[in-house]
Amino acid sequence: MTLLQLFNSVTSTLFGNSRTFVLEHRLFNTITLLSAVSNIGGAFTVFSQKNYAFLLILNLGTGILFLLFYCLSRFWQAYNSLYWPFVLLLVSFLFINALRNAGSHGGAHYYLISALVAAIILSGKIRRTILAILLFAGATLTLLVLEQKYPGLVTSYATGRERFIDVSGNLLFAQIFTGVLVQVLAQNLNQERRKSDLLLRNVLPESIALELKQTDRVRPVDYISASVLFTDFVGFTQIAESFTPQQLVEELDNCFSEFDRIAKENKLEKIKTIGDAYMAVGGVPIANRTHAVDCVVAGLEIQRLVFNLQEKKIAASRPYWQIRVGIHSGDLVAGIVGREKFSYDVWGDTVNTASRLESSGVPGRVNISGATYELVKKFFDCEFRGKVPAKNKGEIDMFFVNGIHPQLSVDSGGRIPNERFFDLYRRLRENGFAENWPVDVPSALRSSAVTGEAAAKVRLLSYNNSNLS
Repeated sequence: MTLLQLFNSVTSTLFGNSRTFVLEHRLFNTITLLSAVSNIGGAFTVFSQKNYAFLLILNLGTGILFLLFYCLSRFWQAYNSLYWPFVLLLVSFLFINALRNAGSHGGAHYYLISALVAAIILSGKIRRTILAILLFAGATLTLLVLEQKYPGLVTSYATGRERFIDVSGNLLFAQIFTGVLVQVLAQNLNQERRKSDLLLRNVLPESIALELKQTDRVRPVDYISASVLFTDFVGFTQIAESFTPQQLVEELDNCFSEFDRIAKENKLEKIKTIGDAYMAVGGVPIANRTHAVDCVVAGLEIQRLVFNLQEKKIAASRPYWQIRVGIHSGDLVAGIVGREKFSYDVWGDTVNTASRLESSGVPGRVNISGATYELVKKFFDCEFRGKVPAKNKGEIDMFFVNGIHPQLSVDSGGRIPNERFFDLYRRLRENGFAENWPVDVPSALRSSAVTGEAAAKVRLLSYNNSNLS
């Protein structure tokens, strides 16, 4: 365990886990415990003063009360109702302590600044903050007036040396205490910010999340060319009846989590799931030339994933659904809709056509449009289906993707790309295709291809994650 992990573990135990305790609750636990420790510890530093007995009882008594507040908050969740009792106890203690330590000539009144910082940090509401400021200002003013009008109430120092020791110690400790409070606040705020940033990045693309944070809005963007991938489980309704609701959700979560991984590895942006349907887009929000190839690669991987899952379930004498995959390429608009529960989405005829490609497909096959075929035909072996009727779209040229072209693949099944595939991909990404780049790459060019399916898989993932970013 690293030092940071140990520190986080200790603070989580003492002040509450950030996953289950809200920020205000953790801060209250922190400040009440710090107050308890400082008062109980300070009780044993007053023996050099002539009124040490009174100060000892005062510090110990209030320290125990602060510790009680901490326990009530940390273990009995009572922090909401403890704010004003805590603040009033803090003000009362500091007011009496200052009177018994030479008033403004001593060092105890410096703690009023630290205590006000603590009260403001814990307030959580502007009304509480204003009242706390007025309370501390009133206590300070009253202390100064009493010192002037009734000097007999103030216990003075016996010697200049005693004053020097007490004032310097109190001033130094007040600075340390304030610094610790600010550091605790900053650490907790940073922790909350990281949680909110992570949540936002899980909901929105990173560039979109950044724009939203900077401008409070996201402008819709037109994309001249992008590719939309739809998937849908075949036989889902009937098979789902054999699952309990919890089993069904877990099965969908397992599948869609794998789809998310595949989409991310192939630079696709997941848009949403709708029941048992899954939607992702290539070339959005960062435009690129490889979006169609990326979608087809992802579609083939999803197809193989579901096929393998189906084989395992069948071997265990359990039913399992098949999948249809549809892909279409064209122009679309992307942006955010709504002011609450933000959703990044895409619109346009391209999206509707992609949905028709999926519904007009065949279970276990990747079905692409003629527009997508023109963008990927140099990479993949495709089978023309003819003009297929699609609801509200008339007849559309459709193709099945059988796999990667044999001359661009390590294996005979067209599943694993070789170095020539990557070289062609690199050309497309950087410059677009040269018109004379042939589909039928001579076999002599395969001499640089990787050998072994495992090595090729590693290279594919490595390339997608680094070189193609």
